[in-house]
Amino acid sequence: MFISQAFAQAAPAAASGSDPQSTLLTMLPLVLMFVVLYFVMIRPQMKRQKEHKAMIDALAKGDEVIMGGGVMGRVAKLGDSYIHLEVANGVEIQVQRSAVIQVLPKGTFK
Repeated sequence: MFISQAFAQAAPAAASGSDPQSTLLTMLPLVLMFVVLYFVMIRPQMKRQKEHKAMIDALAKGDEVIMGGGVMGRVAKLGDSYIHLEVANGVEIQVQRSAVIQVLPKGTFK
């Protein structure tokens, strides 16, 4: 009495032939999302990795470095994948080269 009847709207008829332009328009947001993702996230990360690898390869005996855990020291010996880090007079620890975060200016570590 107070409620009117509601009728479902008929679904639009599907196009029998696929239109290349409509397919392109439906794929465009997905493609744009991947392009933006590449330039905002992937490319800067690859650049950072390349700079870190160059820094690790350029390590030399006597360089003062900071490790990933916050340990600071001077490079005493170099190996292919490990370095010996002098953290105090006569105290050396062996760490992976990839754990080096930053090379400090000379004279920082005393």
